This record gives sequence, structure tokens and C-alpha cells, in this order.
Amino acid sequence: MSGIATDLPAPYLVPDVLQPGLTLVLVGTAPSKISARARAYYANPQNKFWSVLHTVGLTPRQLSPHDYALLPTWGIGLTDVAKRHSGVDAALPAEAWAPEELRLKIRTNAPKVVAFTSKRGASEVLGKATGRLPYGVQPEPLEGAEVWVLPSTSPLGHTHFVLEPWQALGERVAALREMGV
Repeated sequence: MSGIATDLPAPYLVPDVLQPGLTLVLVGTAPSKISARARAYYANPQNKFWSVLHTVGLTPRQLSPHDYALLPTWGIGLTDVAKRHSGVDAALPAEAWAPEELRLKIRTNAPKVVAFTSKRGASEVLGKATGRLPYGVQPEPLEGAEVWVLPSTSPLGHTHFVLEPWQALGERVAALREMGV
């Protein structure tokens, strides 16, 4: 026996981009298989995430997946609800979801706004059925942060994607930035 603990959690497939003082933390469900291989957020070339961030004014230029570590420059962080598994939401095992771990990260880093990039991720953390989660700002905070639910930018959701909730979030973050928050 080597004496090495084997009950430690698996490492994150893509590292968190979190720090105190962020205006916005975007929370995905789990990295896609492509993102896990690339070790970069939203790495599928068909994913709209990076172009949407730029289109709605959250970033001044369109970033590539490997630029994810630059996001704190604009007060933005990234994480996922399921950090140790990859794949589509429906294929994730029950143990993949770590809502309490996410809540601790939000408490520790205290962003002003938390925005889930899919209803499924929001559902796992907020304890509400996806059908009961409208897009946009939610009535109750999460660990002191304003909560938003956004349409997924994943290629699997392209037929249901609408930009308006993302635009509203962009406007909210711009207003917070103007207030110096």
C-alpha cells in the first residue's frame, strides 16, 4: 500500500476562474467532452458562448476558449456545477452535481451577479424544476448574489437559443460597472 489517499475528489477538468470582487460569475453545467480535452471553457467551435459575450458587451473583443483566464480583467469569472465530469447534461450521473460546492464558492468570492448558462445547471443548484425557471433575473439571491438564468449557448440548444436574456444581463453588468460595483 502506497499510503496515498484514494478517496480524494477527482481534479477539475477545467480550472475555476474565481476571485473575490468579481461583478459576474457565469456558471455552466459541466464541460463538454471537447472542452474537457482542450482544458478550456466552451471550446466546441459550434458553441456561441464567446461570440455572445462580445455581442452583449460583456467583453470588449471576442475571446477564444483558451483566453478564458483573461475574464477577470472585465470582472467576470467562470465555473461549473459539475466540475469533475464532462458531457451533455442528460448523461451526467447524479453524483456529478456539486451544488453545495458551488454555493461555497459563491459565498467565498461574493460576486455581485451569478448567471447560470443553462436551466439544468440552475435547477440543480436552486432546487427548482427547469420548467419553473424563466430566463432572466430570478426573484431570490444565491448566497447574497443576484441570480440570472440564461439560454444555453451549446450547439444542442441552438434551435431554442434567444439572445435577449443575455442582452439584459449585459445591460445589468454595464450598469453595475458604471456604478463602480
